[in-house]
Amino acid sequence: MAIMKGRVFEKVGVHVSTVFGEFAPEFRKEIPGASDDPRFWASGISLIAHLQNPHVPAVHMNTRHVVTTKAWFGGGADLTPVLDRRRTQDDSDTGFFHAAMKGACDAHAAVAPYQKFKTWCDEYFYLKHRKEMRGIGGIFYDWLDSGDWDADFAFTQDLGRAFLKIYPDLVRRNFATPWSAAEREEQLVRRGRYVEFNLLYDRGTVFGLRTGGNVDSILSSMPPVVKWP
Repeated sequence: MAIMKGRVFEKVGVHVSTVFGEFAPEFRKEIPGASDDPRFWASGISLIAHLQNPHVPAVHMNTRHVVTTKAWFGGGADLTPVLDRRRTQDDSDTGFFHAAMKGACDAHAAVAPYQKFKTWCDEYFYLKHRKEMRGIGGIFYDWLDSGDWDADFAFTQDLGRAFLKIYPDLVRRNFATPWSAAEREEQLVRRGRYVEFNLLYDRGTVFGLRTGGNVDSILSSMPPVVKWP
């Protein structure tokens, strides 16, 4: 785990993890292949960034490989603008981000159908209790096992590469934009939604806590300052 804080990034966490063990009995039925044999191995990369400037969208990206008696890839990337006027599908940041995710999928169309993964993201990162999306979407996928391990892995790698190219560009576009106290307040309130999703719905959080992971690492996705007015 690495946590960075500074003038641009208020808090960004990057994690590389490899874990193994046995799923608890009450968790086995929820994981493909675990009901036959509770042993597992999992490895992944995750990144969560919360920016100082409210004009820069928060972001999340992760890729993972899980092995039980079955094996599959999962992951995705999604963008969370914190100002309401930037939380639209017409915003330029939104367009560039979606184009990058589509490009990664289209380069591996046989195993990564973009529209399916985009819809999956919209449905997954949704706060049911508030009836609103967490951000503007991206892509999300799980249980990817096409029968061609190399093809699945190549797509998962290219998702990471696409993210590495697009997100720094979005930061550079926005980090010097002047912002007001009212925009900072809006940012902090929006971050509350992020916390609600991660604690109530996020599968990665549940997986980490139920498999005895490092709690500080699992909860490092939480923004450093947040408000519920």
